[in-house]
Parts: sequence; C-alpha cells; structure tokens
Amino acid sequence: MAPPKRTPSTLRRLSSAAAALASALALIVAAPLAGTLASADDAPSPRGWVSQIGTYDYLVQPDYDGLAPVRDALGQSKDDRPTIGLGTFNRLNGELIMVGGTVYRVGTDGKPRAVSLSRSTPFFEAVRFTPQAAMRIPEGTQCSALVPFIDDLAATSGGMIAVRLTGAFTTLTARSVPAQAQPYPPLADVVASQTVFPLRDVRATLVGFRTGTDLLGVGAPGLHLHGLTKTRDAGGHILGCTTGPDVRLSIQRTRGVRLVAAP
Repeated sequence: MAPPKRTPSTLRRLSSAAAALASALALIVAAPLAGTLASADDAPSPRGWVSQIGTYDYLVQPDYDGLAPVRDALGQSKDDRPTIGLGTFNRLNGELIMVGGTVYRVGTDGKPRAVSLSRSTPFFEAVRFTPQAAMRIPEGTQCSALVPFIDDLAATSGGMIAVRLTGAFTTLTARSVPAQAQPYPPLADVVASQTVFPLRDVRATLVGFRTGTDLLGVGAPGLHLHGLTKTRDAGGHILGCTTGPDVRLSIQRTRGVRLVAAP
C-alpha cells in the first residue's frame, strides 16, 4: 500500500503537534541527570545543551523523512553555535558528521563532502563542545570498550555525554547507507545492506554522544560515534576502532537535550 500523501492541512497539523511534543520533551530531557556518580565532588557540572532534530525512536519506527533543515539545530547566536554533532539526511541518505562547526556528508563512496545547511534531516544532534575532562586512552583499546572511560570522566552513567576522540587509530571501521524509498524498510534491514569502509593506520577525529538509559529513545543507546580522517578523505558512522599510542578522549557532561523539531 502506498504511504498517505501529506496535504498542506495535514502538514500544518503535524507541525503544531510537533511543536507541542518538542516543548513537552524538552522539559522531560532537561530534568536532572540520572545515573550513579562515582564521586559527587569530582563530577563535572552539566554544561551546554544538545540541540536535536528528531529522535532515535523516530528512525526505528521506521521513518526517514526529513523533519527540518540542519541549520535549525544551529541557533542564531555565534557564541552558542554547535561545533560537533552527528546524524543523517532526508531518506537516510548518507552519514552526517559535524567537526569544527562544519557539516559533512559521507555517502556510500566513503568520501566526506561539506554540505549546505539547508539539507533536511530526520535525526541530528549537536552541541557546542567545551571539554570538561580528558584522558589518554590506552593503546589497543577497542571502541566497544570506551563507555567505562567516558562514564568515569563524567562521573555519571546517565544523561547525554558529548564525546570527542582524536589521534591515531591502528584500525577504524566506518560505514554509510544509501537513500531509502517508501515504504521504508526497518533500520536493521538498512544496516544489513550498509557499505563498510575498513581503514588502517589513520589519524582521525571521532565525535558523538553517550546516551544513558534515562534518555533512551531520544538518542541512540550507548555510545554513538561518527568520524572523519584528519585528511578528510574518509569517514562515516563508526562501527569499530582500535586506538593507537596517542588517542585523547575528551568529554562534556551536557545539561540535557533541546528538541528543535520533533516527529
């Protein structure tokens, strides 16, 4: 069956509903961060808000229709403009990576390209990254083993923690997916047909968010990373990595999430 056509009146109703939902969810996710503190005295104070379009739950419905242009999550003030972020584009057309305030798209050719902020997105989360704690990650650490380091630096297992890793990686596995057509297949089916880019001995910047159980459905569960090589010739959604001798992990414990566009 073909998906229902969205008429102007339907879109207006959806827009009003989205605004109401965004306001409600903003209050929910702005609540005090949950989780077990390793030491209340050492815990960084929450700083800054994650600006977000869509939710992870929206993607897994599945629905990959763009909800707003990327620029809507960037705000008007240069002082608060996000510098790192991740997401995807309308119809799940490639991986979105924001590094240094520039938004890149990595398609199935694996090549990062800077894109217009008018591009529509169903899911994008970004923050003005102001590191509060950092450490060197032991050589040979897998990406799958990073969460305890992040939680230790943040002194919490809850909330939304912004993450940046920089340095040399002995292995780095990235991926991208092609644009999807309605009726949209489940996200798991899309990922099953992903294009994988295995990289070795590269310097790269990985950015993303560790989402606690108190915000599941708002962000992707656990640690979600996208990345670019230093030479900007490869990147995508990070499936795995092995750290080299000089990888630095920096974190920011955010105040919560502000949804600027909701499904």
